[in-house]
Amino acid sequence: MASLKEIKGRIASVNSTLKVTSAMKMVASAKLHKAQAAIGNMVPYEEKLHGILLHLLSGASGVESDFLKSRDEVKRVAIVAFASNSSLCGAFNSNAVKETLSVIEAYRKAGAEVTVYSVGRRMADAMRRAGYQSPSDYTSLSARPSYGGAAAIGRELMDGYVSGRFDKVEIIWNHYKSNSSQPTVRETYLPLQLDSVTKSEIGTIHLAGAAAPAASPAAEASGNSDYIIEPDSASMVERLLPTSLLLKVYTVLLDSAAAEHAARTVAMQAATDNGNDLLSDLTLEYNEGRQAKITNEILDLEGGSQE
Repeated sequence: MASLKEIKGRIASVNSTLKVTSAMKMVASAKLHKAQAAIGNMVPYEEKLHGILLHLLSGASGVESDFLKSRDEVKRVAIVAFASNSSLCGAFNSNAVKETLSVIEAYRKAGAEVTVYSVGRRMADAMRRAGYQSPSDYTSLSARPSYGGAAAIGRELMDGYVSGRFDKVEIIWNHYKSNSSQPTVRETYLPLQLDSVTKSEIGTIHLAGAAAPAASPAAEASGNSDYIIEPDSASMVERLLPTSLLLKVYTVLLDSAAAEHAARTVAMQAATDNGNDLLSDLTLEYNEGRQAKITNEILDLEGGSQE
């Protein structure tokens, strides 16, 4: 049995840890509220833009775009994988890394060459150990999401696809479904799939206090939207497609950031709860040991007085 001094030291250590986990939980919760507001404001805009794009594509004839053309053979693949810069967020990083490595392995078995764009230090470190150095450093985007940084990634991916450097581009990230659920999502970025406009995981986000979600892109496309298009649908599609693709990367970045803060909030809450339980057990053990020590001392005094 541990001595009272050892138990007292463990109690002090648990108290110190509880201060850290409680503080981290409050910080993560504050960041989560900001991330929720950012993604909540972005989703309706993205859905509306996709709805207009789908409407134009469904009504325009002879519209062609390099972003819509699939390759007969997929020999060169680019993967954009999102994670965080820091840990203490449960299985957030490990789930994203595990899914990315699984996708890489599947393409390697198919004989494809894979290039990984790592967003977040944890993903970059894991991919470096696996032998997939990111072409550029995107660790800052994980901590401070910005449209400029996301657009830079999107432009490089689009240029690579149009030039033939990549035959396919995929995105892997943790989707913010709720505070307690951040499933890992894998989507094809290029070639652009028309059904992905209506089935995007991000479109399922609806946050309390956010504006009511716009009509779904499918409803937008099938509705009686009376657009006046100048000069023609093909020109509008040519303008909207790159804009939509750039916006997709930014929205995924915001979604991943919200999922990270939610995962960290839950992890720190669980750590705090476990610490409180451990502190309660240690306090009980300390009190029992102290009571036993006092009892033994009384018995010794009583025995000495009788002698």
